[in-house]
Amino acid sequence: MKTRVNELFVYFFEEPNVVFVYRIRSPRYVTASNLLHNGGWETFELADGEAFETFHHEERKPLEGRGYFINQEGIQMMVEKINEQIHILRSKTLNRNTGAYHLISSESAAGSLRVGLERPKTVIGFPGFANIGPILNLEGKTGRTNRYEWFLENINFPFEDAWYENHFSNTLYEIEDIPEHAPIHIWYANNAEEQTFLRFVLYLLKNKQNDVFLHNSFELYLAYKIPPENVEYYSIHSGGISPEHFKFIFQKEKTAAPLSLEEREKFHQEWEELSKTTGVLRVWIDEKVQTVPEDYFDTFILNSLKELHREKGEDEFIKTNRLIGYMLGELEEPIGDSFLEYRIRHLIYSGKFDLKGIPKSMHHYSVRLRK
Repeated sequence: MKTRVNELFVYFFEEPNVVFVYRIRSPRYVTASNLLHNGGWETFELADGEAFETFHHEERKPLEGRGYFINQEGIQMMVEKINEQIHILRSKTLNRNTGAYHLISSESAAGSLRVGLERPKTVIGFPGFANIGPILNLEGKTGRTNRYEWFLENINFPFEDAWYENHFSNTLYEIEDIPEHAPIHIWYANNAEEQTFLRFVLYLLKNKQNDVFLHNSFELYLAYKIPPENVEYYSIHSGGISPEHFKFIFQKEKTAAPLSLEEREKFHQEWEELSKTTGVLRVWIDEKVQTVPEDYFDTFILNSLKELHREKGEDEFIKTNRLIGYMLGELEEPIGDSFLEYRIRHLIYSGKFDLKGIPKSMHHYSVRLRK
């Protein structure tokens, strides 16, 4: 598919004579879902002998009442081209932003930061899941493609197929867009997902001279005895911190010093070691991100189902979301429901569990121990 750019308009030529024109209306990066549902498109047909290279849509009337099919690969190509142009346009305006940038793993935690912290600030939420899936050479395009394919083949996300790829790619753009003068604050906690995220993000920032500040939400939560009326409660994942508590912690941390060059280099080296690993599961053990076999939690899953059978009866099928909910309440390491559901399907396919229903999501099937 040929493409051209005309300021805020991106042209796509589909053989034999169709031109799709997308108008960029916002500086926000787009996803496949945006393109399919939020408009911004006009469609034209070239006249006989008319060249795509000299076509200008302002001189023509768009087609009406006509539909065209574009496959997933074509849509992804369109997303990439449009975002490339948005990236160019953003580079001309973002340097005016004088506020701080806050980076955090998971978009839900980013939402709490946006509500809790005062303006001016920009919050960038990574799409999470840094503790699962391959990270071999993730800083390069080949490594990211391998990671996207693994998620597509193994993880039942409740989103369209391109969701993770689009959001991951867009977040990389947002990090690249951070102006040179802006202070950068990275929030994380003591678990494999956020510790892996921390090292990857610092590696992405290696060529930026910005001051970088680290905030361990888990340790600061304990240090400042939040909430005062219940000091026994704490969260080992930043997603459990409320907007009010993020605000409180940040106010206390305003005098913190930025990372030194030596500290940044240490994190860079740790990422380079992590990115050489070939496993798909990481856990936080002995204050370190460690790669473990992907069946690391299988015994725990088996024992959890046995425990539920004691309550419900050995012949009863247990809803998969019920089993996963039980496990999430027992696990100290916040592994997430998507990976646990992936391993439950593996236990079905390997003959450990009986299946009732269709395993297209954790809500659609039940399991029991095979006798």
